[in-house]
Amino acid sequence: MNRWLQKWVAFRARIAPRLRRFLIGTIAFSVVLIGLVMIVLPGPAIIIVPLGFAILASEFAWARRVWRAAHSGFAHPRQTRSRVPVETR
Repeated sequence: MNRWLQKWVAFRARIAPRLRRFLIGTIAFSVVLIGLVMIVLPGPAIIIVPLGFAILASEFAWARRVWRAAHSGFAHPRQTRSRVPVETR
């Protein structure tokens, strides 16, 4: 019984992160797709699509980069990307 329990714990420790990542990815992609459908149909797409990307960003690095780029673009819209100083009076 002890060997069976050790094998089960090792199996669960190996499979659980993959299953968790798959489930979160599936749910997040579903939320994003529902949000994209809400662009055409009535609904709060402007809230749902970023929510889906936020969920994706919790598990995937590419989504985290997209989330940060979009978030910095909306947080500081007047900030320029160039490093050339601009004279102001």
